[in-house]
Amino acid sequence: MSQNQPLLQATDLKKYYPVKKGLFAPEQLVKALDGVSFTLERGKTLAVVGESGCGKSTLGRLLTMIETPTDGELFYQGQDLLQPDATAEKLRRQKIQIVFQNPYGSLNPRKKVGQILEEPLLINTPLSAAERREKALAMMAKVGLKTEHYDRYPHMFSGGQRQRIAIARGLMLNPDVVIADEPVSALDVSVRAQVLNLMMDLQQELGLSYVFISHDLSVVEHIADEVMVMYLGAAWRRAVRTPFSTIRAIRIRRRCCRRRRA
Repeated sequence: MSQNQPLLQATDLKKYYPVKKGLFAPEQLVKALDGVSFTLERGKTLAVVGESGCGKSTLGRLLTMIETPTDGELFYQGQDLLQPDATAEKLRRQKIQIVFQNPYGSLNPRKKVGQILEEPLLINTPLSAAERREKALAMMAKVGLKTEHYDRYPHMFSGGQRQRIAIARGLMLNPDVVIADEPVSALDVSVRAQVLNLMMDLQQELGLSYVFISHDLSVVEHIADEVMVMYLGAAWRRAVRTPFSTIRAIRIRRRCCRRRRA
């Protein structure tokens, strides 16, 4: 990768969903995402903010290829991730991971923590069972879980601990980019700061880049290097975060959006 090349680059990403309102009515399109572009540098955090329904989570699903874009380009270190070949598939699986909003729904309740963490290694690597266990235990230590948690089920943990498990699972393949889709919104206020500080420590230690999706501006102010504001599926503004000016500008823009819709 050249020195000036971004780690992740999205250009004019679009996601349209066809809908029909009646048997003989013409097909219409819901533009969930309508031409979003950004770049993400190594070790940086891009916060994506906006009201509910503006397309934030849709963007996260496109970046991880859970859903395929209708149009646009997506590059990782200059390599096209939208190409249907083995190289692009491997990059998507290993280098870009996602942490979902709800730790109660994103973890398989029938599997123990060790199985949950080892599953990405089982699918994507030739490691032996002993090697997978060793890596799982090492990752558990990184996120603040104990060795005895390895054989426990998700329902035996608090919300904060479950999100630590979800973060650990997302890091098992040593990704460069983590899409964090509202990772602390389902947690108690007292636990949010702990999880945010953990994510920042892991970013520093592992050189991670985050696309941090949130509607909580106080959280964004704590973690973001850059902020991108979305509205009605489009990116309205992108700016480098400063302690007060950017967050204040976003709040002003949100009030303007409400008045415009009214």
